[in-house]
Amino acid sequence: MKLKNEDNYINNVYAKIANLIGVENAKILFNEYRGQQITFPVEFYKKEYIYSEIVAEYNGENIKELAKKYNYSEHTIRRILNKYLN
Repeated sequence: MKLKNEDNYINNVYAKIANLIGVENAKILFNEYRGQQITFPVEFYKKEYIYSEIVAEYNGENIKELAKKYNYSEHTIRRILNKYLN
């Protein structure tokens, strides 16, 4: 059964997803994962990649900027740099 203006009848969480990625992509996610609870990690990229980017971007003076960019504390940036540069 296909409803007229079916987009108006999408459940709340799926409506939010559909708004972000489109109705057809939301349907794909629904069909693949329906009934499951999904938790998304805080980090999109693996830590190894993030750490390598921090090391590559470090210029000897930009710990504060790196901490802000990668949402880490300055202490954590220093710890990463000490581990990978020493």
